[in-house]
Amino acid sequence: MIRRNFITGLAAAVGSIQAADSKTVTYKIKGFTCITCAVGLDTLLQRQEGVVHSKSTYPEAVTTIEYKPAVVTERALKSFIAEMGFEAK
Repeated sequence: MIRRNFITGLAAAVGSIQAADSKTVTYKIKGFTCITCAVGLDTLLQRQEGVVHSKSTYPEAVTTIEYKPAVVTERALKSFIAEMGFEAK
C-alpha cells in the first residue's frame, strides 16, 4: 500500500515537472484554404524538434502549439510556419 502511494505521488511529480518544461502558444493563421492545410501543418510541426503537440483548426484558422522553449523558440516556430506557406500572428 505504501509503495503504491509512493509511485502515484512520484508520477504526479514527474508530470508536473514535464508540464513546467513546456510552453503553449496560440497563433491566428493566415493562408488556410482547407482542412488539409490544418492537418498538414500539425503533422509537420509535430516532427520539429522541441514541439510536444500541435492542434490546428481550419474553420477558426487557429494553431495551438505546445513546445519546449529550451529546444525551440517562438521565432523559429513562426519561421517554420512561414516556410510552409502560412502566416502566424
